[in-house]
Amino acid sequence: MRTDPIELEIFKNIYHSIAEEMGAALRRTAFSPNIKERRDYSCAVFDAHGEVIAMGDHMPVHLGSMPMSVRAAIESLPLGPGDVAMLNDPFRGGTHLPDITLVAPVYMRHKRRGQDALGTAGEDAGATESPRKRGHHPDFYVASRAHHADVGGTYPGSMGLCREIYQEGLRIPPVRLMRSGTMDRDVLALLLNNVRTPNEREGDLGAQIAACHTGAQRLSEVCARYGLERAHFASRKLLNYSEQMMRAFLARVPKGTYRAEDFMDSDGISDRPVKIVVAVKFQEPRRRAARSHTVTVDFTGTDTQVQGSINAVEAITYSACFYVFRCLLAEDVPATSGLMRPVRVIAPSGTVVNALPPAAVAGGNVETSQRIVDVLLRALAQAVPEQIPAAASGTMNNLTIGGMDPRMGGPFAYYETIAGGMGARPTKPGISGVHTHMTNSLNTPAEALEYSYPLRVRQYSLRPGSGGNGRHRGGDGIIREIEVLTEAEVTLLADRRTRGPWGLRGGADGLPGNASVIRRDGSVEKLPGKSNVRLVKGERIRIETPGGGGWGNSNQDR
Repeated sequence: MRTDPIELEIFKNIYHSIAEEMGAALRRTAFSPNIKERRDYSCAVFDAHGEVIAMGDHMPVHLGSMPMSVRAAIESLPLGPGDVAMLNDPFRGGTHLPDITLVAPVYMRHKRRGQDALGTAGEDAGATESPRKRGHHPDFYVASRAHHADVGGTYPGSMGLCREIYQEGLRIPPVRLMRSGTMDRDVLALLLNNVRTPNEREGDLGAQIAACHTGAQRLSEVCARYGLERAHFASRKLLNYSEQMMRAFLARVPKGTYRAEDFMDSDGISDRPVKIVVAVKFQEPRRRAARSHTVTVDFTGTDTQVQGSINAVEAITYSACFYVFRCLLAEDVPATSGLMRPVRVIAPSGTVVNALPPAAVAGGNVETSQRIVDVLLRALAQAVPEQIPAAASGTMNNLTIGGMDPRMGGPFAYYETIAGGMGARPTKPGISGVHTHMTNSLNTPAEALEYSYPLRVRQYSLRPGSGGNGRHRGGDGIIREIEVLTEAEVTLLADRRTRGPWGLRGGADGLPGNASVIRRDGSVEKLPGKSNVRLVKGERIRIETPGGGGWGNSNQDR
């Protein structure tokens, strides 16, 4: 077929709208505030080979790593019509254990009358031989990933200070949650029996299944309208187009090697800072190798994996690289697997950017991922300074609170990440009180939080003066103070407590974050960034998030 640029643009928007509608279906039908209100989920559409052809405008940390989970599911399970695979294993394409991914194959060629696009049989379906038995393969895949507020483990919320992954919760390899359109009750029961809030978990899993059904149905409608061959042709061309746009950008970057380093405050077990090093090498493509790598991102020299839970797996590091390089392109370039064809990522095994089992990894997804972005941007600021902002808050300020809810007579597990300041940009200031980089979620509204949990929001405001000064000022962080209305266990996983987000081109650093507990007698106890504490009714946890770094010397002419 001849490539029609207008048709390619149409298909780009069709596939993207499918991923977006999947996310809308997930959000509307979810049970937990973390998904319904904070939108801590992601959805994507994949071709028959498991290559991502469209992502929703969801969570970058999910989306860049999700193809590895899809690949792990495809390689582990022969997925037939009506099957849905489930996994969360960080060492098989996952991020951390609370992020559960569902992968569903979509069959078009061999769909029988009475089946939906996932291959689930209806009342009028015939008894035709299964495509699985005849060796047929799916025409597409759809996937949904959502952060579940608890998946068991030592701490409520499954985001605590652990030393190995076995303490962090239930680790799920690729298994079938649905078989031929029917829920596998044994697998579901095994999962629900190991979490603190089983009803909420079952509801959120149902919402993820609904998202996959939505995606499959829309793909079916697209293929019915345009034809399967045309839809496949467009998906291949979208992959190639993304690659071409990335190569065109890389060709304009001055050739050379750009180096940077940055640090995590600590791993929560020792006080030693944890170093992340990167060398980004831009080179001319080899003429005879049309698809050779033109940029190498090398993390050699990064500290070895640590005892605490800030270890990042390979999927996280790849996801951070995907995010940064995608941000260097125009907004209308499709976010497909093709973007990374010219990019080679080297993440040495056994380091904090490619940890091996049984490392604890809960914080690697949410904290180390942010520092990987920071160090990449710091290196790229030497190559393309007109496109790179100062450091954003650099932490997701993960807060989990759990205990027994006296209203319901059962356990509760509250989780959220708290926004901070965006780094100032070369042409404008940073935004205040916003989630940045690897997170794209929202703060839980006070009304929703108080309705769902035995908690009360005592303060929710911007943190004045926390953004770094400069020609363009960094955004301010947030103050979030929450009172517990019952005895509860509180866990904090946060960073940027000892050194603030860096400024660029003479801009000042943003203020580091703070956390404290306010006891019933009015005394205040400062908390480390990675800590666990028990509160009694009437006590409060107060989080002050970092501001973004400033950009440019404020004394220079604007």
